[in-house]
Amino acid sequence: MSSVGSDSYTELQILNPYGSELKFAASGNSGAIGYQLDNTIFWIKGTPEINSVSSTEKDYQWENDGKEIILHVVEKEKEIELTLKLEGSESQPSAWILNLTPDSDEYFTGAFERVVDGKQTESWAEGIATGLNLRGEKVDVKLKPTVSAYAPFYISSGNYSFFARGTWPGVIDFCKTNSDLVTISFEGPEFAFSLMMDENPAELVKRHALETGPSFVPPRWVFGPWRWRDEHVNRSKYVDGSTVDAPYNSELVEDVLMMDAYDIPMTAYWIDRPWGPGVRGFDDYLIDEERLPQFEEMIQWLNKKEIEVMLWIGPFVMGDMADEAKERGFNLESKQWKNSRQVLMDFTNEEAVKWWGENGPGKLAKMGVKGFKLDRADGEKLTDSLHLKTSIGRTYRENFNDYPRQYVKATYEAVKPILGDDFVLFPRAQYTGSAKYGAMWAGDTGNPQEGLRAAIIGMQRCAVMGYPNWGSDTGGYPKRMEREATMRWMGFSCFSPIMEVGPTNNLGFWAMDYEPSFDHELLAIWRFYSKLRMSLIDYVYNYSKIASETGMPIARPMFLEYPNQPESWNDWTTYMLGDDLLVSAVWENGQTKKLVYLPTGETWVDLWTNQEFEGGQSVEVDAPLYQIPIFLRKGSKLKLPNFNTLYQESVEMTSKEYKMSGLEAREEWTN
Repeated sequence: MSSVGSDSYTELQILNPYGSELKFAASGNSGAIGYQLDNTIFWIKGTPEINSVSSTEKDYQWENDGKEIILHVVEKEKEIELTLKLEGSESQPSAWILNLTPDSDEYFTGAFERVVDGKQTESWAEGIATGLNLRGEKVDVKLKPTVSAYAPFYISSGNYSFFARGTWPGVIDFCKTNSDLVTISFEGPEFAFSLMMDENPAELVKRHALETGPSFVPPRWVFGPWRWRDEHVNRSKYVDGSTVDAPYNSELVEDVLMMDAYDIPMTAYWIDRPWGPGVRGFDDYLIDEERLPQFEEMIQWLNKKEIEVMLWIGPFVMGDMADEAKERGFNLESKQWKNSRQVLMDFTNEEAVKWWGENGPGKLAKMGVKGFKLDRADGEKLTDSLHLKTSIGRTYRENFNDYPRQYVKATYEAVKPILGDDFVLFPRAQYTGSAKYGAMWAGDTGNPQEGLRAAIIGMQRCAVMGYPNWGSDTGGYPKRMEREATMRWMGFSCFSPIMEVGPTNNLGFWAMDYEPSFDHELLAIWRFYSKLRMSLIDYVYNYSKIASETGMPIARPMFLEYPNQPESWNDWTTYMLGDDLLVSAVWENGQTKKLVYLPTGETWVDLWTNQEFEGGQSVEVDAPLYQIPIFLRKGSKLKLPNFNTLYQESVEMTSKEYKMSGLEAREEWTN
């Protein structure tokens, strides 16, 4: 590392043996390193005094405007850790700023799940062009609902990565404001960050994932297909007019029996709020017996069918628990739900964590619930303040980004003593360290074709950030379901780390609110991909374990495997699932063919035609609605059913319309 200065702005240069030199450079009226103090930005000038602390540690010191700036540098193998701080001043900086000069064609990705910053709907806006590459985008590294996986980490095609340590909000401007600069700014009195360098981007991703993890490994059943509805009403009549005789929730029973009749497998069923009493259906972690009668017996009934149960939870308590939590000082000041008694938990308070865990998720785990979707930790309820403080004295603003990690950790600690390793946590919001405790739910993505597009990009960004166990809401979170996008999404979800299908407007494809109400085509596609997913359980489960052990994600942008092939950086619709499957997702309505780049050095087998192709070329393949282009690396030991045979079987199996009265008659209810 070297520094140049004199009376001009200081510039830093860091040798990267695996790529271009890293240059922190001045541009115009901006220096290379600056800090904000009392609403004024000061840029560091001059040549620093260098003091060696040890053979691997140095302090670079500047005297500017009567203030002493120190850059503490620790050199490690393939990594440099840097910390900026100001001494000799009563006031402390509110933020630090770096300006980095990129190569003309440098590629950046990571940082957040959204396609672009701003309102999340902009990430699936019609005509959006931004892909996996963040060059030309500006990222506000601060949680925003509801698509809310963030990491203060990015990788560069120049074979280096940047990681901001800590939880203060920041902004990374990837050449948007100034096309010649990457501007990095993070709040806080000090700024600690790391620059890692390695021979390829996969090594950077793996090292970061292991440093901030290792990632949680869910049990095997998690990698089968899931089913969920947004709301469950317990009706006296089924959708076909049959009288409900089942002792359990009628809509859940309808799903289970219809899916069984059509031979659509599932390994998990999750129930969204409302499932408890109260105006929001979430009071006191109690089960609403009118909505979900005989809840524990229902779980046992599902378990006999090899189906596990998951529930929605939030990071707050309601009802009588809210009053108790507030009286005991377990709360954070928060945004309230209208007409509800609600207390947002302060997960920095150890006593509060224990109380919440025992009376909340721990209590439900003892009933047999094996999974939890952790919603609402992403700024929807959080208050942002530099004046309010948590129980440990941290300001709400510094705590803001860390809250999702605290939430999933508290849930993990509540249920693990009860369930051992047989559970999964599925939080919507993520930040540094979250992956140690749970998987990831890409919640509430929109449902036009661009929603699927956003999910394809989000999955791969999350893989880069160290969140390998990822799943999206198949079909998006719709006001009105889009059939074609949902069909395409089925294939994508099958070849994602986690496959969950729902909410489908709280309806089954056997009785939709459009024509054809009996959606035979979607039923066949659902069955096909669910059956296919059952053949992939062990494959994906194995790569979840590999992700935890090595840091290599399950789903991989092609450039992680083939960084020296330019097409691997350019085609973000094509990715690897594990070592052996190359997936090329189709997201545009009306598209019936797909041009797929096959990486060189391998022979690839088209699993729809069994035709073999040598890598190093782009091939055009058919892509009707039910087909997602899939290629298997020749020589793989993975065995999958014949795709065309399975699809034709699915068409035949889903051609009949069933009556719930007949399906109920097959059950031996225990009421």
